[in-house]
Amino acid sequence: MQLIEVNDTKTVKDFLTVGVLMNKSNPSYIRPLDNDINEVFDPAKNKSHKYGETKRWILKDGAGKLIGRIAAFTNDKYINKGTEYKTGGAGFFECINDQEAANLLFDTAKSWLQSKGMEAMDGPINFGDRDKWWGLLVEGFDDEPVFGMPFNPPYYEALFEAYGFQNYYNQYWYKMLVDAPLPPRFQERYTKFAAKAGYEAKHVKINELDKYAQDFATVYNAAWAQHGEAKEVTKEQIIKLFNTMKPIMDERVVWFAYYKEEPIAMFINIPDVNQYFKHFNGKLNLINKLRLLYMKKTGQCKKLTGLAFGVVPKYQALGIDSFLIQACGNLIQFKGWYDNYEMGWAGDWNPRMVNIYKSLGGHQNRRMVTYRYIFDNKHAFERHPVMEYN
Repeated sequence: MQLIEVNDTKTVKDFLTVGVLMNKSNPSYIRPLDNDINEVFDPAKNKSHKYGETKRWILKDGAGKLIGRIAAFTNDKYINKGTEYKTGGAGFFECINDQEAANLLFDTAKSWLQSKGMEAMDGPINFGDRDKWWGLLVEGFDDEPVFGMPFNPPYYEALFEAYGFQNYYNQYWYKMLVDAPLPPRFQERYTKFAAKAGYEAKHVKINELDKYAQDFATVYNAAWAQHGEAKEVTKEQIIKLFNTMKPIMDERVVWFAYYKEEPIAMFINIPDVNQYFKHFNGKLNLINKLRLLYMKKTGQCKKLTGLAFGVVPKYQALGIDSFLIQACGNLIQFKGWYDNYEMGWAGDWNPRMVNIYKSLGGHQNRRMVTYRYIFDNKHAFERHPVMEYN
């Protein structure tokens, strides 16, 4: 076998090709856009390069055939609550069903991370935020992946665990029909808060995204950054995110709740652009951009996916989540705009979010795993701590 570092145009292209080769036998596989993968490793596109570095390799057999790939990364911002040792990342793993080949890839990532002072590696994870390319699919191979979700053959689970990776946490995905009736308490809470002075739920307006960017940052920083599982975001970062989303955003499914005009909760959803991208074979060229606009205009995407959800701690456990979700449901249900809704993943360390998904009437349709491998048994393995709530 021949291990080759990715460092030129040819090896970058091969790195992309490996993923297609390993998954081509599953009809549910959707090829990610080449640019979305490449930008992870581009310092000009990915802000994580300010806090760490990355290296990639491809693997060929004796005949020169592509049989695997892996990336490794360090990231000073990657800190899990309760972890006191330096942990790097391994991701974008693809491999034939051969333990020797997999071990060579894992060993390569491990050795490089050790040279950078790391004492463990989590994987498969992204060099960046957890909303993309995070976790190993172990259940739910028949559903098409939503945008940014990794997809892999079933045998990868055995390759990881035989090497010595341990289940750091499960990532649960839930789905439901858009027109499925919400539990009666949702309407009750909606009626209750709609009648209370000061409470309001409304969807965004595309021409007012600057305002909603600040609202997003306010809710996000209060609901998530406090737990140590995510860093604070700025209004400017969210404006950039919203501008990226703007071509595919549907203002009818992006919602905020307010009390006396102060943002207290958000329910952010987008059309699943993978329903467009599955026709593009990894390329978003001019022709495909025009095709995307046409498909969007003619309503050809019938699947929604959750992007973010949060309630400011002071207003948690009051029913604001039900109020907000029902407000969205009152607008979009039974209109024929969308058929299916797939929620973003919730870790098993976040039981409150898991319970919200279940309370909606969603059923679990996928499970992914974020694994941890501790080098040289220097530290005792412990699973991800459960989130503490105020």
